[in-house]
Amino acid sequence: MAAKRYPRSIACPAAGVVLRWLADENFDNDILRALFRRKPGINIVRAQDVGLAGIDDEALLAWAAEQDRVLLTHDVSTITAHAYRRVMRGEAMPGVFEVSCGAWMRGTVDDILLLTECSSPGEWEGQVRYLPLR
Repeated sequence: MAAKRYPRSIACPAAGVVLRWLADENFDNDILRALFRRKPGINIVRAQDVGLAGIDDEALLAWAAEQDRVLLTHDVSTITAHAYRRVMRGEAMPGVFEVSCGAWMRGTVDDILLLTECSSPGEWEGQVRYLPLR
């Protein structure tokens, strides 16, 4: 019996099509610095850098939807409910990734870069997911 062959690489969207991120104001800056070191051109903005410091979760999610940016957060206690409320009302919600505070930085950075490179536009619409992926 012949051994099953697996592809050596995963097909990712066309070059230039990448996920756009919004990091909430309490997102770990060490993770952000590591992301920028590994991929200087990553399309990620911090809430405080675009005038969103101190705003409530609903407004943050609304801005993310207007800008078509997936939210990165450590706030598992309140963002989830607000995100699902937007979905239930039929409002745009491009996605939320909640990052465990206890997650290893390297694994988190690897996961975010994998998602950045291999996600299609709109793939995470209406979803709340958790990192690390494994």
